Amino acid sequence: MLAHRCRVCDNPLFAENSVCISCGTALGWSRAERTLVPVDVEGRYVDAGGAAWFVCRNLGLSGCTWLASVEGGQCFSCDLTRIRPSDDDAEGLAAYAVAEAAKRHLIAELEGLGLPILGKDPATGGDPENGLAFDLLSSVEEDVTIGHAEGVITIDLAESDDAHREQVRARLAEPYRTMLGHFRHEIGHYYEWQLVRGEERMARCRELFGDESADYQAAIDRHYADGPPDDWAEAFISTYATMHPFEDFAETWAHLLHICDTVETAREFGLTTVGPVSSFSRFRDVVTGVWIPLSTALNQINRSMGKDDLYPFVIPAPVLDKLEFVASLVPATAGDGSVAAQPADHPAGAPAPA
Repeated sequence: MLAHRCRVCDNPLFAENSVCISCGTALGWSRAERTLVPVDVEGRYVDAGGAAWFVCRNLGLSGCTWLASVEGGQCFSCDLTRIRPSDDDAEGLAAYAVAEAAKRHLIAELEGLGLPILGKDPATGGDPENGLAFDLLSSVEEDVTIGHAEGVITIDLAESDDAHREQVRARLAEPYRTMLGHFRHEIGHYYEWQLVRGEERMARCRELFGDESADYQAAIDRHYADGPPDDWAEAFISTYATMHPFEDFAETWAHLLHICDTVETAREFGLTTVGPVSSFSRFRDVVTGVWIPLSTALNQINRSMGKDDLYPFVIPAPVLDKLEFVASLVPATAGDGSVAAQPADHPAGAPAPA
């Protein structure tokens, strides 16, 4: 997460602020500038190039602070949401706002890492076959299974409720379960689908994670019937990662995002003095030299407050190799310091109610 300051009064700001609490200036998130910018009384911001941007029309619906390129339109992040709860589902809409905040966090991080993000709608420059979309579904009205299929990520909005999520976490004996974690895991499936291509990458991926052609349903059945192998901690980041090579990749990808975001946040707020993750020639140096001592300290701080560990995981050598491979797919962690340019925003229609 980036540190922001109000351009009017220099007060500290946070990504979800729509108004500066110090001077009352209305705000919007500029993707191109990667910061919060002041908007006028009409909700408009004019950038250095003279282009006008407008507060997303979903500010009142989901708390979206991002700017759209068309007055009365919605932003790029909202455009990626294909289905949302119906207008008469009050519980679902409340959960929808929580999920959208996590999704915006995810999209901002992916763009900061230089990863390509393309929607599915060809009318807005998307790719129906390879683009990305989110179905944010309310299990109040239907059964929902969290997952990814051909670029569509489905999220159960019930996971926004702390009590529900903690109950599921305890039942599945998971050390960590958050809405942002779900998004990071599922986007890992999407990027494996998109980025692990070509003989060399496929061969290395199979060497590290296993044969992805293994029967997925059989793997699920086996995992929930028998549990993980006794020695799982020697080669996997979590018990869920042992289920199937696809899940191992997605879990590893999620941890890459956990590590990158937390290290960058610590740097932004002065808790570390290292350069950005893109300045390291090897991602394993980020893990061993920065992340392990930082997460150890953060765990101890949490314990000082009587809380569970912030990062309740151990990274064995085989997982470090997996993280290094996954990092090689990401521009900002590939070892050459390259980060892709930010894509332009575009108008879009409202997401269809579920």
